[in-house]
Amino acid sequence: MAVVSYEIKSGVGIIRLNNPPVNALSQVLREGIQNAVVAAQGDESQVLLIVCEGRTFVAGADITEFGKPAKAPSLPSILDSIENSVKPVIAAIHGTALGGGFEIALAAHYRCALASAKVGLPEVKLGIIPGAGGTQRTPRIIGVDAALDMITSGNPVAAAKAHSMGLVDHIINGDLLEGAMSYAERLIADNAPCKRVSDMTIDPATATDALFDSWRKKMAKKSRGQLAPQKIIDAVQIAVTSSVPEGMVKERELFTECVQSTQSSAMRHIFFAERAAAKVNDLAKDTVDRTISKVGILGGGTMGGGIAMNFANVGIPVVMIEINDDALARGLDIVRKNYSITVSKGKLSEEQMKDCLSLISGSTNYDDLGDVDLVIEAVFEDLDVKKEVFAKLDKACKQGAILATNTSYQDVDKIAAATTRPDDVIGMHFFSPANVMKLLEVVRGEKTAGDVISTTMKLAKKINKIPVLSGVCYGFIGNRMLRCSVRENQLCMMEGASPEQVDAVMQGWGMAMGPLAVGDLAGLDVSYKARQALTEEQKGDPKSYCIVDAMVEMGRLGQKSGAGYYRYDPDTRARSSDPEVMAVIERLSAEHAIERREISDDEILNRITCAWINEGAYILQEGIAQRSSDIDVVYVNGYGFPIYRGGPMHYADTIGVKKVYDMICEFQRQHGDVWKPSALLEQLAAENKTFSQWSDEQT
Repeated sequence: MAVVSYEIKSGVGIIRLNNPPVNALSQVLREGIQNAVVAAQGDESQVLLIVCEGRTFVAGADITEFGKPAKAPSLPSILDSIENSVKPVIAAIHGTALGGGFEIALAAHYRCALASAKVGLPEVKLGIIPGAGGTQRTPRIIGVDAALDMITSGNPVAAAKAHSMGLVDHIINGDLLEGAMSYAERLIADNAPCKRVSDMTIDPATATDALFDSWRKKMAKKSRGQLAPQKIIDAVQIAVTSSVPEGMVKERELFTECVQSTQSSAMRHIFFAERAAAKVNDLAKDTVDRTISKVGILGGGTMGGGIAMNFANVGIPVVMIEINDDALARGLDIVRKNYSITVSKGKLSEEQMKDCLSLISGSTNYDDLGDVDLVIEAVFEDLDVKKEVFAKLDKACKQGAILATNTSYQDVDKIAAATTRPDDVIGMHFFSPANVMKLLEVVRGEKTAGDVISTTMKLAKKINKIPVLSGVCYGFIGNRMLRCSVRENQLCMMEGASPEQVDAVMQGWGMAMGPLAVGDLAGLDVSYKARQALTEEQKGDPKSYCIVDAMVEMGRLGQKSGAGYYRYDPDTRARSSDPEVMAVIERLSAEHAIERREISDDEILNRITCAWINEGAYILQEGIAQRSSDIDVVYVNGYGFPIYRGGPMHYADTIGVKKVYDMICEFQRQHGDVWKPSALLEQLAAENKTFSQWSDEQT
């Protein structure tokens, strides 16, 4: 079938788009739309209807064309053809009309949609702004404030809400084409005019300078460091005093500026990286997945309860196992409270909460795991405890059940060895809070079966997680790299920096929180306890963790104890500096014969980011991660890395791998072989290649 086809039926010129899988606005689709609209101007049709085949209306631009020379016709020129049509044009929406797809609908004179459809302008999530009139037409329909809310969030709007806002003129219940034809015939009967959005104006009283200033401050806080949200505000403000054609010229300039920015490049990198991460390079194409109809969760604490919610949310029954009735009651209560919070935020109805809770049962008996297809262990982070648990699961679970551990550090192969079926064992490292965080590290053991890996990766997507495959090593991808950055933030403090300086540098650079504030939030005792299980060789240089150990041994565990690197108000949790902490740091520096000095912000930033990059290179070199972009996905989705910098490995590619290598060599000269550059990093620097290029060569 042609990408664009045209027929006239009952006076309606039907323009059908068919560019699987999501009708992306490729050059051939754009050309087909324009040719059809232009040709229809002189035929016997009375109304034109744009409708899409497949599962969705046009879901957006063809992102693969970004950054490449533009090919005619441009999207703005197509929209001109649609809006300037002498015959009314109707966009019939199903699935999602997003980005350029929704801009097509906005250029049409009328919009109808299935009740299940959604519309939106998500460009901000790729570091860009709408570039074909989205910022000019939307505020004319729904007002400036609502338009800014919609476009800066990038979130889709359900058809019913879009209808109440005026973005959709008519809701269809039933068959899309039948309903759209009926609507078109009604417009013909009514002799409906061409209702052009460009003819609408914005009331200046609703678009004051104060309103735009308020939005700029809001976005500066919410999307700190990001370029696109501020450009969106600029573009919408232009719409207040400009005609649509004039505004679109300026909008396109801002769009081009964003597209050419390193921020958009990074965010587009993550968009594709998240999709690539789900692919397992060495799985046989004929791998048959296992069926997961019921799940067991061992451990009903905060983590176990959060994991259980992920499955209940998608209709999969869960049984939670705890050591006694009191612990089980606490665990189930955690789940109920979490759901109640979601309901209070309006993200879930009472009825939906009841449905989810009805899928979660509890028990204190391992025998109740006999019929589960997957069991996830979420008990105390101790290897001996986990081995004991898996020996019990081996006996309690049916053959073919997947046995998963939620460990964040421990050796999955040693855990698997406690069973008679190591091929059924896999790591599923959820991030806390497990019912909120999107990342899931899937850890393949030496003997993990291919169908177990495939099933787990696909199941992760079903429960709305972003899966990344890792091999077995201490800390896997994320926490292994975290250890190196923690080493450097600790040593920077030992050598002269304050906690406030370290946090200010990293948060100012774009991290969601400073690393020391994160430690206080998570609890400093977590890493302390993990270190106790390590050998002295595994722990490394005592200087690299003596500050955090001293905090814990003083009872300063972070926010939960009211003091860590900072002091916390017992009621508000407001953070304040504490001179006692600097006194401890200075004492430890003296004990380790370190002469304190002034450390620049640049040195702190480079030591922490280069520590991530070098360890990431070792991880790639050892085959722990499949590709460099997988590491980026882990850090953006699990560790607060700024998405507009694209992850540690993309950041290295952006600033130059040779530059990173030179910095690491200098750090090695200054601080010793803890900074020894990986062989892969050295190779890429010598060959003037990026991590992305190297990863592409491996597949």
